[in-house]
Amino acid sequence: MAAARRRFEPVFDPDSGDRALTEARHDIVIGRWQGVRDLLHATGDNWPRRTHRVRQLSHAAAGSSAVEAWRAAEPDNPDAAVLRAATEVVRVFDQAIAAGRGAGVDRAQLDVAVMVCLGAAESAPADPMPWVSLLTVARLYEGGVGRRELRGWWDELRRRDPDNVEGHVQLLRYWSARWHGTHGAMYDVARDAAGAAPSGSPLPVLVQIARVEEFRYVAEGSLGRGRRHGDSPDYGQHWKHELAVTEVRRTWERWLGGRENGPVLPEEIPELNYLTHAACYAGETELARGLFGMLGTRAARVPWSYTGDPAEQFVRLRKATGLD
Repeated sequence: MAAARRRFEPVFDPDSGDRALTEARHDIVIGRWQGVRDLLHATGDNWPRRTHRVRQLSHAAAGSSAVEAWRAAEPDNPDAAVLRAATEVVRVFDQAIAAGRGAGVDRAQLDVAVMVCLGAAESAPADPMPWVSLLTVARLYEGGVGRRELRGWWDELRRRDPDNVEGHVQLLRYWSARWHGTHGAMYDVARDAAGAAPSGSPLPVLVQIARVEEFRYVAEGSLGRGRRHGDSPDYGQHWKHELAVTEVRRTWERWLGGRENGPVLPEEIPELNYLTHAACYAGETELARGLFGMLGTRAARVPWSYTGDPAEQFVRLRKATGLD
């Protein structure tokens, strides 16, 4: 008798298959920092990978004293300063979420996080990550930060890594209706970056990220009025109108055209999930099939979690493309 076919199951790995990163995160959990030091040293100035790794490490370090122990043992290590800054930003965000977004995080606490980030920028002058951290914490200030200050942080990031995806995402969210702007301002950030992005850059996917952010904002408002996902008459059109479909195709062409069978790096997995999600909801079945093929089992909870159960959607929509 033939063996039963194994049911496809997505893997929600926050490290996106970066095994060295997973090992370093495990070190943090048990209070060791030496593996983290070695990992970041080996990463060097590969800014996309470094940004991905520092972000994941900072979430692991937020609940421990490992990064402080590293700073105490090696106070002149710039990587320790960069990770310490990113970790402090995660901690204030965690506090804000626990208290109900901005409530419970006073300005003095935010100012401390900013000073830690600026100190990290001095310790690692070529590294874009302290400026990504600053753009992230800026959202938590009541009323935002001054335009000149925000622009200064943005310019510093762009001088170091003009195509930094995470930095662009943080600026996009800052100017979203959820935080300190509007849907229009958010789309302006996304489309300006997408239009200026070089061929092969993932920056065009910012448009799909903006579409998810808009949907999430509107859907949460509807849920607060007793509706369920999908109750809004504009639900389908949000993903399927002509501009939305055109932008999905354009992102694929500018970022991934000709790369269907090429390698996908761990740091690309989160953005690739956004594009795959958008292609599915836009009804672009053939395009979605190719994107699912590139992802394999590597799923990310966001953005799938904003439109339903992430595992159920990933499996069902993948199957709908003809993959089994």
